[in-house]
Amino acid sequence: MGAGAVTRRYPATIAAPVDHELVIKKSRFIAHVVPVASPEEADAVIADVKRRAWDAGHNCSAQITGDLGDRARSSDDGEPSGTAGVPMLEVLLRRELTDVVAVVTRHFGGIKLGAGGLVRAYSSAVSEALDLATTVDRRVLACVTVAVDHADAGRYDNLLREWVRGHGALLADPVYEAKAAFEVWAPPSEIAALSAELATASSGAVQAVVTGAERLVGVPRPAPRG
Repeated sequence: MGAGAVTRRYPATIAAPVDHELVIKKSRFIAHVVPVASPEEADAVIADVKRRAWDAGHNCSAQITGDLGDRARSSDDGEPSGTAGVPMLEVLLRRELTDVVAVVTRHFGGIKLGAGGLVRAYSSAVSEALDLATTVDRRVLACVTVAVDHADAGRYDNLLREWVRGHGALLADPVYEAKAAFEVWAPPSEIAALSAELATASSGAVQAVVTGAERLVGVPRPAPRG
């Protein structure tokens, strides 16, 4: 992810698939919004919806993938150009999402909606589906290792488990070799605090070693109160 990744803001995604249906002038718009890991996975979701909704008039889609949301595609699937896929994609972009695909199945009700009506229907179907989803924020964590004598492993295991809970970090299972080695994945801004905590606990004998490795992790966004 590079040296600049620690300050980069990454788009969010969603935790699990959500479905939502709108009925507008007797036409049914059924939205399926699904988290995916790649364009191929997004295409597979679209294909599955088309297989299950084979009798629908249209199965329009929009997808955004990539850590930075740098791959985007959409399809009107037979609707007038620009009235379905692009409005759906714009909703995903406005929500600052990635690794997500939206498919809206339309069962025509016999009343034409016009271009503006179609734009509103397809975008609303996706927007209202996303209102039901759990948003997952994504951030970069840096890898830090902590090595201690086996006799002290239990104490530092407890210390690190308590520390990660309060600092948005993750703790991997320890590895026992010549020493007990702990791997902590922490926000780069919190590493100094971890070093200070370890120095205090060990009178300076135990240090946090930054490995240079980084990874992108998802953290579910708390639901709004009220």
